[in-house]
Formats: sequence, structure tokens, C-alpha cells
Amino acid sequence: MRLILFFILFMGIVLIPQLWVWWVFRQYRTPREDFPGTGGELARHLLNRFGLQHVRVEPSPLGDHYNPETKLVGLAPRHYSGKFLTAAVVAAHEVGHAIQDHEGYRLLKDRTDLVRVAQKAEKAGSYLMLGLPVLAGIVRIPAVGVAVLLMALGTMSISALVHLVTLPVEWNASFRRALPMLEQGGYLHPTDMRGARRILKAAALTYLASALFGLVNLWRWLRLVRR
Repeated sequence: MRLILFFILFMGIVLIPQLWVWWVFRQYRTPREDFPGTGGELARHLLNRFGLQHVRVEPSPLGDHYNPETKLVGLAPRHYSGKFLTAAVVAAHEVGHAIQDHEGYRLLKDRTDLVRVAQKAEKAGSYLMLGLPVLAGIVRIPAVGVAVLLMALGTMSISALVHLVTLPVEWNASFRRALPMLEQGGYLHPTDMRGARRILKAAALTYLASALFGLVNLWRWLRLVRR
């Protein structure tokens, strides 16, 4: 019964926001002949405008993201070459991250460091969690099982923290940087601003959902350890 409830919770927290984002993004994918350029061209223009000529813009199979280590704005191929509202808004959002990096936005650096730690912890934890049960079967020490649970808890804690730090980083890139850039720079018609806000809010919902699910997963592991 608890497994069923957890599955329903997973569906509600993770899948529904993802479906909502897909639906909102799809609504604003109609090609616009009045747009002077593609998402990739807008990203390049905005980066140049803010003195970030060293930041590259490329289509990416990994989807839309900004990599502060390689100084790369990667856009999904559809957004890189598309002339529609979603492409423009997503491009401005990723440029917002590049501006955060350039200005030394503290939370972006914290998230980058946490992601690096989380990746190493997950890799080390996976090896230990595979090896410790074998060791426990050989030496027959019950504490080994507890150690496995604690390592899993530590990995989940770092992951949950990454999601929590991501929330203000994404909100800042969307509503403190991308939206003002598009509005004040006159890149979008005033009638498009409502759609731009909807796109950014839908995207923000997925980050909120990921943070909530991370906390729920962490709570589940905490309950397991306390038994």
C-alpha cells in the first residue's frame, strides 16, 4: 500500500509538471515570421550585448543548459534554429545564467560546486553500496548494512540540497534577468510578454517539483534509517 502511495506521489510531483511544461512549450512553438532571428541568434546577440563574446552558443543534444565550466550556452536543436516564442524565451533564460556566471552570482557557483560533489558522491556511493553487501556476507557484521543506508542517505541529502539551491538560481535567471531583457530591450511584442511569463513559470514548476521529490525521497530514507 505504501509503495502504491509513493508511486502516486511520484506521478503527481514529477510527471504532471513535466506534462504541463510540454503542453505550455508546445503552445508557443508556432513559427513567427515577425521574429528577426532564431533562438540561437538571439542568444548570441544578447551575449554580445552584455560583453560575453567569449561564451559560445551551440545546438546541444543534452537540451537547454548553460555550462559555467566550458562557458557554453547549449540549446536544444529545435530552440537553436527555431523562430518561435518558446525558443526566444528559453534562449534568454540560458543567457541569464551566463550573466549570473559573469557577475559572480554566488548561488550559481554554490550549485556548480554542489553538483560536482554530488556526482563524486554518487559514483563513490554506488561502488561502496555494491561492495559492502558482499563484504557483509563474508564478515557477517550487521553494522555494514547500517553503513550502506547512511551512505545512501548522505547521497540523497546532497541531491536534495542541489535541487533546493537550483530553485532561486533558476528564478533569478528567469524573472530577474531573462524577462527584463526581453521586455526592456523590445525583443518581444507587448502581447507576447504574457506568453513569455507562462513559459518561464511552467519551467520553474519543474524545478519546484524536483526539489519536492528530492525532499520526499530524503524523508523516505530517513524513516528507513530510524527503524
